[in-house]
Amino acid sequence: MPSTLPLFLDCDPGIDDAIALAYLCCQDDVDVVGIAASGGNVPTSQVVENTRGWLSLAGRSDIPVHSGHSLPLARQGLQTAADEGLEYADLTHGETGRGYARLPAPNGPVSSVSAAQAWVDAAHAHPGQLLGVVIGPATNLALALDIDPELPSLFKRLFIMGGAFNYRGNTHPTTEWNVTFDPESTSRVLSAFGDAHSSGHLRHLPVIAPIEATEAVEMTPDRLTHIRDEASSAGQPWQKVVAELSEALRFYFEFHESDGLGYIAHIHDPLVLACALAWARQNSIESTETEPEEPNTDAQETAALTPARGAAGELPWATTQWAPVDVELTGTLTRGETVADWLGRWGRPVNAEIIRTIDATAFLDHLSTTLMKGPPA
Repeated sequence: MPSTLPLFLDCDPGIDDAIALAYLCCQDDVDVVGIAASGGNVPTSQVVENTRGWLSLAGRSDIPVHSGHSLPLARQGLQTAADEGLEYADLTHGETGRGYARLPAPNGPVSSVSAAQAWVDAAHAHPGQLLGVVIGPATNLALALDIDPELPSLFKRLFIMGGAFNYRGNTHPTTEWNVTFDPESTSRVLSAFGDAHSSGHLRHLPVIAPIEATEAVEMTPDRLTHIRDEASSAGQPWQKVVAELSEALRFYFEFHESDGLGYIAHIHDPLVLACALAWARQNSIESTETEPEEPNTDAQETAALTPARGAAGELPWATTQWAPVDVELTGTLTRGETVADWLGRWGRPVNAEIIRTIDATAFLDHLSTTLMKGPPA
């Protein structure tokens, strides 16, 4: 199958990010134009090494990896030690972000192009066609908006893993990790993409997959054992990938058990990537021509295409609801909380489609089948 879906992925591996990378390596119709390795679960330098290590293990060192900024937006430009006071998720993912996995030394150099510039370059190279997926903090996409404020108009659609809406957090009491690490970046991105849509320059609003939905995707030891056993027929290189994913997940199981959740693992990120790709396939351009999807320049027509606040929707493996969304930036107890205006109190237009429920069993079966089969020959 020819490569028809240009994709730019921003990630912070991280164990569930690693599963998403493995899933991506199994797709035969995706043109991965770049991967941004952004600090979040572990520091940026370690995220870069992890991303390249997983890709090397999977035989995909051809994919360019771009190093992200080392600090969240609010810390940039401050006269403090680079990592002073920064909180990482080493308790969740291990000190290296790999759990117990052991990865090979990466092949080839890191791209000389920054993650922010790479976002801009990818969008300009594939105007109207680029699928953007953010499964880590949104730092570098926010920085890309400084380079090119008109960037959202070049996207086909943006998918974001992050947030918690009227739900207990997994970081602070009401906040999710990716947004908590850099709340200003998520706020800036949602504002910019919402404005582009309101002005008629962006057809499809961002999708947000928050933890109250993605936590339904639970990997279990039994399912992992089945994946590992069945992957034995996929060839020795892929067996090594699955074996190291198993070691990473063993750490993840132990963390979740220590957190009182049982010997399971919430694997948030693969669902968001898979949902984005499945949606893009369903909405692919029918023509075989190379012309990009033209942006909609009629703001009234664009508004008409967007369901009203509170309207229900569907995405692959998911039900959704549309709402205006923003991020709390100043609350002493709630900084980083994602807030949806379900009742219309703000008087703002809808700027996101929020995943509310997931058919976790169906998705996990799809994920398992994909990982057992491995990359196309």
